[in-house]
Parts: sequence; structure tokens; C-alpha cells
Amino acid sequence: MGVTKSEIFTDQQNQVSTFAKAFAHPARVAILEHLFNLNACICGDLVEEIGLAQATISQHLKELKNLGLIKGEVEGTKVCYCIHQENWNKMKSVMTEFLTQDEKLKGSCC
Repeated sequence: MGVTKSEIFTDQQNQVSTFAKAFAHPARVAILEHLFNLNACICGDLVEEIGLAQATISQHLKELKNLGLIKGEVEGTKVCYCIHQENWNKMKSVMTEFLTQDEKLKGSCC
């Protein structure tokens, strides 16, 4: 498997790529939507809500936490998760800048 060579890309390109990983799987999108709909930290089981195995849910939660879009705190034997608002706002800003590049276009090339 090849090396990604992320150092040859700009910081913004690397950030867009990193944040895009959050939306690269529908389970992560469902988890984020669930957290937003609750508007609170979730300490309960997401298995019934999302419909995937606990191990799979845990992997997606770990990925979202590694991406910095959610945060988790240990409460007894459970980990409670919620949206990391500061990082979510940063992601929105980076992605909005990237996704609105088309506004600079003056016409079609083809």
C-alpha cells in the first residue's frame, strides 16, 4: 500500500480530506444526526438507535472522536458522547470555504 504523502498538500486540502472522513460512512452520519437531535450528551446504547453491532458503533464513535467532531467523557462504566461544538464550527468553516469555490466561476469551461 502506498504512502499518502499528505505533506505535499495544503493545510486546507488536508483538513477537507480529514473532515470528509466523518461523512464517508452513513453510520457516522446517523450518529452525528442522533447527537444533534438529542441536543445533549448520550450515555446510552446507540445499537438500537443505529441498528449496528456494538463493536461497529464503537469503531465509528472512535473515528468521530479521533476526527475531533465529538468528545467523550467517562462516567462510571460508560462513555458519554456529545458534539465538540468548537471543532464542529471549524469543520463547517473549512468545508463551506471549500464547497463554495464554485461561486468564483464566471462561466462553464465545457
